[in-house]
Amino acid sequence: MNEQKNKNKQEESPKNLVGEPIAPVSSWKKAMSKRWIYPAAYVAAAAIILALVWVYQDSSHKETADNTPAAAVTDDVSSVQTDAKPAADPNAADQKDQAASEEAVETTAVSEDFVWPVAEASEVSIVKPFYDKDGSTEEHEAAMVQYNDMFMPNTGIDVARSDKAAFEVQAALGGKVTKVEQHALNGYTVEVTNANNLKTVYESLSDVKVKQGDEVKQGQTLASAGKNEVGKDLGNHLHFEVYENGEAVNPASLLPDNSKK
Repeated sequence: MNEQKNKNKQEESPKNLVGEPIAPVSSWKKAMSKRWIYPAAYVAAAAIILALVWVYQDSSHKETADNTPAAAVTDDVSSVQTDAKPAADPNAADQKDQAASEEAVETTAVSEDFVWPVAEASEVSIVKPFYDKDGSTEEHEAAMVQYNDMFMPNTGIDVARSDKAAFEVQAALGGKVTKVEQHALNGYTVEVTNANNLKTVYESLSDVKVKQGDEVKQGQTLASAGKNEVGKDLGNHLHFEVYENGEAVNPASLLPDNSKK
């Protein structure tokens, strides 16, 4: 039995010819048979790839920088300078208020002085004075306007000739005509808005020569003195009012002395 097994082993073993040379193993195969060769190869390949990527990126950045036009940089700087807002000056408000005050003072300085609202001031006189709340009892009585059974304080002055004849009415100040109307009790009325928050009103008129929106100069003829229902006892006369900031003031305190004319 053993002999048969030995015989079979001998038959299965490779048959080498006597004198046949054995093929030598190459150095490449020897190297590849080492366990560490594959990891080393992978590491080397990765290093080469990373180096190539780094070189490519560096060259791309340099090319981009070289191709950027100088005008683009200038434009960016200009846009930043244009969009930037100057710092607020804490003294700007005070300077503005001071400039406004100076302008107001200058406007007041060159404003017109009142003149009598008639062509010939020496021919007329005040026949109904302004109602001054600080006046005496006698002055209050003289400044009351009676219409039927009603008594009203006079908000202006009434001017007339001694012979109650008509006379020419002129602008006491230059300005813009802001109202021309006919009132049932006050007659024809002309309102002129003047500088420095002043407004002059002319009532009891006839033959009005201006219209709303006209610019009139000081001394320009506006109308003629006429009659109205409230002051019918005065005959032909002018009712003249002055308002400053919407409040009635005494016109007589603003007019020059007509005895000098």
